[in-house]
Amino acid sequence: MKNHSYNDKRPIDMIDRLEKNRDLADDEFISLITDDDPEVMSYLSGKAVDTRRRIYGNDVYIRGLIEFTNYCKNNCKYCGIRRGNKNAERYHLDEDEILSCCDMGYELGFRTFVLQGGEDPYYTDDMIVSIVREIKKRHPDVAVTLSIGEKEIRGEQDDTDSYRRYFEAGADRYLLRHETADEDHYKYLHPDEMSYDHRIDCLKELKDIGYQVGCGMMIGSPGQKPEHLLEDIRLIQELKPEMVGIGPFIPHHDTEYADYPHGSVELTLRMLSIIRLILPDVLLPATTALGTVAFDGRERGILSGANVVMPNLSPSGVRDKYLLYDNKICTGDEAAECIRCLSGRMESIGYRIVVSRGDHVRFV
Repeated sequence: MKNHSYNDKRPIDMIDRLEKNRDLADDEFISLITDDDPEVMSYLSGKAVDTRRRIYGNDVYIRGLIEFTNYCKNNCKYCGIRRGNKNAERYHLDEDEILSCCDMGYELGFRTFVLQGGEDPYYTDDMIVSIVREIKKRHPDVAVTLSIGEKEIRGEQDDTDSYRRYFEAGADRYLLRHETADEDHYKYLHPDEMSYDHRIDCLKELKDIGYQVGCGMMIGSPGQKPEHLLEDIRLIQELKPEMVGIGPFIPHHDTEYADYPHGSVELTLRMLSIIRLILPDVLLPATTALGTVAFDGRERGILSGANVVMPNLSPSGVRDKYLLYDNKICTGDEAAECIRCLSGRMESIGYRIVVSRGDHVRFV
């Protein structure tokens, strides 16, 4: 991608050009990433909201999050359900429990279910295929999103390719956060056996198959520099995902980064607005992590260009066991039973939760 340069470096002019061209020079992106001037942030978020409103209006889409396993074969250095955490209280949900969550969620108005878990070898491809097919059989008008990590890529002609089998079973979307687009930074956050190149190859394979694809990163993760966020922007511009999930890094007490400070709410909001302007039609969640760090974090996320929230549909008995980070909100309006409260919070800032699959809308 060409790195254009411009004579005028004033923040307001840069934001106007970002809205128009969906791109800036490297140094200009760095300037916006690091600029914490309240007036600049207000102008940036206003442009992001205007852009989102032209495509999606004031609708906020809800995703029913089902955290169905906290087992994981990986040992990511920042994650509370990492393989090496011997203090985690592990669980699996069986197919009937997952389907029960979906049935309850459907009655509450959810039309997208997100099946999220660690990379758990317990769940074979046959099991995932069976679960996806049964959800679609019971509720043909819903979207199914999978967020279950990396799989081996076998190719178009191989009928054992996991991603392809899930898609053919009816999965519509796949979330796979890249976490950081800088390979050295990726190595800093992950164990040696994990490969940055394979993570990116998986994202490209998912796009090629036909999923609505989501990537994303932590804001303020250990070792992160503004230049890393610039690389994230460039990757997002290249990949053109339908969804981007970002939130502030939050430490977990049973990881080596336990004493590292959480990521900045303000920087997370700036990145939400920037992403909205480079990808006007993106589905952009105001994440649970943002709501954990700031009591009004999800509202502020919506007011910075986001248009998705993901209440928890998991059984109440396991919600406090799926702890990627400390102090995760998992009660009150985060629980699906309190969806009316969450609706009230969105309405208080001029938005409305809608009963919809909330599919990506291609904007030219």
